[in-house]
Amino acid sequence: MARRGAGFTLVEILVVIAIVAIAATAAVLAYDGSDRDRASREARRFAGALEHAAARAQARSETLGASAQEGAWRFWRRDVDSGAWQPLTDDDTALAPRTLPAPMRLASTSYSGRDVPADTIVAFRPTGRNEPFTFELASRDARLILTGDPLNRIAVVAPE
Repeated sequence: MARRGAGFTLVEILVVIAIVAIAATAAVLAYDGSDRDRASREARRFAGALEHAAARAQARSETLGASAQEGAWRFWRRDVDSGAWQPLTDDDTALAPRTLPAPMRLASTSYSGRDVPADTIVAFRPTGRNEPFTFELASRDARLILTGDPLNRIAVVAPE
């Protein structure tokens, strides 16, 4: 009488792999969170980059700027000789250009107490005394306002 060997059949192994794949997919979707969570994370990331830019402008005695266009942000350096804004290329961490996940949009909405075009460059001076500003980050289900005060404090608020 022949005995069947111990172990699993190919079908049993494939069923387990399929179950694990489905569970992993569900975990990834759950971790990604809602549109509001993604917008909140991006707003906090941008707020941190703005604070870093303000601190760097003071530390290195240079004028830096931040701009937003639709689904991306970029940081700039003002050339001392010409006064023209040049893209900041020597910082590959916090001040690197960033494209937001679709369908998020980011725009500057006010600077120095006045409404401004969406692509305005908000300046950070070496003196640390900067003008108040606001940016708006919007997605399908969320709208967040980032405000900066003259003391370089950045707040993220969700309007009601």
